[in-house]
Amino acid sequence: MRACVVGADGQLGRALVAALPGAVALNRAGLDIADAEAVAGHDFTGVDVVFNAAAHTAVDRAETEPAAAWRANALGPAHLAAAAARHGFTLVHVSTEYVFDGTATGPMPEETPLAPLGVYGASKAAGELAVRAAPRYVIARTSWVVGDGGNFVATMARLARDGVRPSVVDDQVGRPTFTRDLAAALIALAEREPGVYHVTNDGEPVSWYGLATEVFIRCGRSPGDVTPVSTAEYGALQSRAGTPPPAHRPANSVLDLSRLTRAGVTMPPWRDALDEHLGAGR
Repeated sequence: MRACVVGADGQLGRALVAALPGAVALNRAGLDIADAEAVAGHDFTGVDVVFNAAAHTAVDRAETEPAAAWRANALGPAHLAAAAARHGFTLVHVSTEYVFDGTATGPMPEETPLAPLGVYGASKAAGELAVRAAPRYVIARTSWVVGDGGNFVATMARLARDGVRPSVVDDQVGRPTFTRDLAAALIALAEREPGVYHVTNDGEPVSWYGLATEVFIRCGRSPGDVTPVSTAEYGALQSRAGTPPPAHRPANSVLDLSRLTRAGVTMPPWRDALDEHLGAGR
């Protein structure tokens, strides 16, 4: 596989580059996918697969800078889809469960109607629609990404080390996805049947609070040092602290992995991946 990774300096991009040592690795300075002329003029000769790991992922900030979110998450994928049509490469694009409103009961299959709650989700949904113009594409929706960089697990581990007793939302549920496992799945899917797949680590769904307690336990702290709060209570805490309220998030972020499994791609349980991740970080 002759691969190119765009967004190569992000959490997922770094994991993809590590898993594809021969890949062309492009950060934003190397190729800004939101720049139509830059993408149109880029030489993709000899590239079989382009992995798009470039995105505006700051969910709260997207509400106050929507143009930046739409450039990266909607226009960028459209430019790559046009390049895929010109050059004939497979486009593997990473999306998110934020394209859904989270009101479904149980794990959400790929055909769940798109119904984003905010700017981030809407821009990612538009990006998905744009990618469908590519002759051969894989759209991989994922959730709660954890890798080498800033993320929820890293924040909780830091708070645990610093002796903080945080309040964490307990009425939003999902599954974390670790970038090493996600990268391996994306590489496998590049050679599977084109289409849309849901890709997260496997295992019992968990709330943000539940995930925080798992991190605290692994860092030698008591789970009782984490306080569960509702989404509404967390928003009130933010307001009292003078912080803008967080963007609306889906209450249910659990993605159905059945199609992924049928494609022959299995994901490790998230608790095992968390053990490995925090063990590697100590």
